[in-house]
Amino acid sequence: MPTKATVEKNDAPIPSPAEGNYYWARSFLAGGVAGCCAKSTIAPLDRVKILLQGQNPHYKHLGVFATIFAVPKKEGFLGLYKGNGAMMVRIFPYGAIQFMAFDNYKKLLSKRLGISGHIHRLMAGSLAGITAVICTYPLDVIRARLAFQVTGEHGYTGIVNAFQTIYRKEGGVPGFYRGLTPTIIGMAPYAGFSFFTFGTLKTLGLAHAPELLGRPSSDNPNVLVLKTQVNLLCGGIAGAIAQTISYPLDVARRRMQLGTILPDSEKCLTLVKTLKYVYGQYGLKKGLYRGLSLNYIRCVPSQAVAFTTYEFMKQVLYLN
Repeated sequence: MPTKATVEKNDAPIPSPAEGNYYWARSFLAGGVAGCCAKSTIAPLDRVKILLQGQNPHYKHLGVFATIFAVPKKEGFLGLYKGNGAMMVRIFPYGAIQFMAFDNYKKLLSKRLGISGHIHRLMAGSLAGITAVICTYPLDVIRARLAFQVTGEHGYTGIVNAFQTIYRKEGGVPGFYRGLTPTIIGMAPYAGFSFFTFGTLKTLGLAHAPELLGRPSSDNPNVLVLKTQVNLLCGGIAGAIAQTISYPLDVARRRMQLGTILPDSEKCLTLVKTLKYVYGQYGLKKGLYRGLSLNYIRCVPSQAVAFTTYEFMKQVLYLN
């Protein structure tokens, strides 16, 4: 006759593969790989964006495409990838935390707080973006400083030297969090609308045209997922919408991050002062929205690759 302990043990629910061993680790890995693939795709465009947003004296008279061609001429082809080492160090934990946090915030809002429907995607995306930013922000500052440097005028010799210099000359730890406020304010709508738009398009597509847009998941045939090309399209649309909404705050964040290496850094100490200064000095199109066309070019493929890679990794790592 089985004991009470045996009955309880036998009656215990068997976890599904998605909920099995090391779920958090697998989710973290999937998000990290997605982030690295996405950023590697558009690394040269990221460098050009930073140069234009910061009004770098060597390139501020040029437009987006002229800068793309001017950087290799002045700094060599690898100049387009300056600061990318710091970006990879940052983006793996950033992407991992963002995607993992999104899944967990979504479950929390739905199960614990009873918030469901489209609004919980928007809230979960915003919270996930903010969480990832706070955890990895110092690395973003380092990456921006390294990417803004021009060959022959280096203030930092590498990631470690940049950390040491900022800590020593800019007030210790607070020096690594310059521009955090506009980043958080900008990240909330950016990440929120990005996840919201992708999730909504995915749900609508699978609900109204499952045979045309969907296919069975490779790790669980009972789960329907979007086809790769549809994933890319939905991710691109999500990135474009989110970027348009939050771009002025991204400009303010970048100028505050660049800090003392800008000649007008004393006018960019707070979010409000930075927005007023950039608008007053350069206007809307050439100031607050400078580089937006480039951002569409970089953001659409970046978000497309990020969401598509994450959906693929979820199947590889049995997360569906």
